[in-house]
Amino acid sequence: MLKRLITKKKLITILILSITACSNHPETQAQNNNNNTEHATLAKQQETTIDQNNPSSMANCTLGGPNFVNLVKQVGDSVVNISAEINPTQRNANLGIDPNDPLAQLYRYFGVQPQQQKPSRASGSGFIVSNDGYVLTNAHVVNKATKISVTTHNKQAFNAKLVGLDTKTDIALLKIESGGLIAAKIGNPESLEVGEWVVAIGAPFGLDNTVTAGIVSAKGRNLPSENYVPFIQTDVAINPGNSGGPLFNTKGEVVGINSQIYSRSGGFMGISFSIPIDIAMKIADQLKVNGKVYHGQLGINIQEVTPELAASFGLSKPSGALVANVSADSGAAKAGIQAGDIILKAEGKEIIKASDLPIIIGSKKPGDIIDLSVLRNGSISNLKVTLGKGNEPEDEQPLLNVDKTPKLDKQHTENIEKFGLQVLNVNDPRITGKVRAKYGVVVLDANNVAAAAGIGRGDVILMVNNRKINSVSELNSYLGNTKQVALLIDRGGQQMFITINLLGE
Repeated sequence: MLKRLITKKKLITILILSITACSNHPETQAQNNNNNTEHATLAKQQETTIDQNNPSSMANCTLGGPNFVNLVKQVGDSVVNISAEINPTQRNANLGIDPNDPLAQLYRYFGVQPQQQKPSRASGSGFIVSNDGYVLTNAHVVNKATKISVTTHNKQAFNAKLVGLDTKTDIALLKIESGGLIAAKIGNPESLEVGEWVVAIGAPFGLDNTVTAGIVSAKGRNLPSENYVPFIQTDVAINPGNSGGPLFNTKGEVVGINSQIYSRSGGFMGISFSIPIDIAMKIADQLKVNGKVYHGQLGINIQEVTPELAASFGLSKPSGALVANVSADSGAAKAGIQAGDIILKAEGKEIIKASDLPIIIGSKKPGDIIDLSVLRNGSISNLKVTLGKGNEPEDEQPLLNVDKTPKLDKQHTENIEKFGLQVLNVNDPRITGKVRAKYGVVVLDANNVAAAAGIGRGDVILMVNNRKINSVSELNSYLGNTKQVALLIDRGGQQMFITINLLGE
């Protein structure tokens, strides 16, 4: 009962104080006005101080936190949306039916095939890096795409050419043809500080021009499946569709490309990873020149230096990369590196963890010479190593850099184009070594009825209605006055028949 009375008395006191604070009594009102004036003066002083200390910053601070309005207005024009069309994978080389499908027997019995899957779409974000139309995004956004569309801030859509991509760093370079483009300013991710504000702009779930902000949580993060990128970790909200979009610092400069999130649910959980822009731009430069990226290679296998290994090698702390094996004739072997060596520094940078070394080496090109600091038998020596060429995976998009327009007169391709196809002879010099088939024509692009039937880029057309095809002109002739054809195609070494018809047009 006493506690209740005390509580009631406290409540009454609070109410009286509240009423007094909200009253219009002249003395109280004057006091409040004085307090408001003091707060306003303080706020003004804070704003002035911040502007003087960081005049180039576009994230003006207020009492409620940073304000990114000016930043977004100045950088938003450089951000684009990306839509990629991907042909469905043929589920079965002969029937288009999954043999484990419980309806497979029924399909075979009645001679019925399920409807062809329509091309799927992937979406992401990107940003313009040059006024002449080069655009950066993630490789996983456009990988295996047959058609790529880029939409700018003013809703203009452009067909984009994929200049090249690098799956190891998850970087892709696109090119669109347009004037009056506004390129993003490129910043220096090395100058980023943990705790610094950063802003992402992109199209999560297709919601274009979405702005989110957060802070840099950590730098130089190594992820288990990524050997070539020291990620910037942030708590900026990143969701599907943000991939490939820019991460800005408060000066409005791009410092990273939003690439991955850590999630157990598939959605944002407060941990995002961005590729440092300096690494991305180096990759873009190679893609611009070669259409692909060659990563330098030392030719060694390494492992982590544990506390036990550190003690046995005479190190005061576990650090560096322990060489477990050296490949014969590699750059490392020629430089004298041996199994049991511990690499302490590369290019003057200390190797804290073994995973630090591949990041440094992977950013270099074959033929580059790098400086290594190596511990052997208690003494440190400096070695210069010429990097070799890494074991690059097969080009996942071998036809991406080939001009889609065959060098033939219009009359030699008009029937082919009627079916929505653009093709090239398999022996064309532009695709030498990229196609296994010995005869036929290679599909460079498939649209309309061809795409709907399941024909995709990279397919090789071998026969038309059981007639062997040796050239583009032969294909054009065979497609002359027909409205429906059965094509025998080769797809990755497997052959299948696909029917295309114009009857439904």
